[in-house]
Amino acid sequence: MKKKVNGWKIAFLILIGLLLGSTIFLATRVFSQRETGLPSSGETKVAEGSPVLTMNTNKKKLNDVMDYFLDEFQEDSSIKYDFYLENQAMLAGKFKFLGAKVDFNLYFDPFVMDNGNVQLKARDLSIGTLNLPVREVLSILKRSYKFPDWVEVTPKNQTIELKLNEFSLENGMFIRANHIDLVNDDIQFSLYLPKDKN
Repeated sequence: MKKKVNGWKIAFLILIGLLLGSTIFLATRVFSQRETGLPSSGETKVAEGSPVLTMNTNKKKLNDVMDYFLDEFQEDSSIKYDFYLENQAMLAGKFKFLGAKVDFNLYFDPFVMDNGNVQLKARDLSIGTLNLPVREVLSILKRSYKFPDWVEVTPKNQTIELKLNEFSLENGMFIRANHIDLVNDDIQFSLYLPKDKN
């Protein structure tokens, strides 16, 4: 005597299998790392003065400077992030998701603006290996992370502007970007004296 096959039972088992498979796939994408390890808008005022020194540097040296500056800036902050240069600029950090720490990586193309500031145009974002909309995540980062006063995050345009004309050294000297070519490792800045020192 043949046993009758229950179609509802098979459909239920297939549905459970699809749900489990989707959950495992999503969890794997979110919790896996894309990168392994880190290497050791609006009107703006144009800073006045005269250039006294032009500096040529490379990604490694600039990464060291930014790492030192960010360590000092984030000393009292519980949420930390890293910013470094490879063949593109990259902002990397962590946030909590379902009780676990999840890595995020935000990739930018840098552009030198006419006023010597640097605009970082977001081109890709990943959480684990899962790609998400850049605009929404930039909004979350703007609310959650502490950035220096001279860093402007604009989620609508998907940009971060480094307002070098609002960043000055203790003696009043300031910096303007001249040229950034990350692929050829060619980065150039000028150091300016304040106007009243000319």
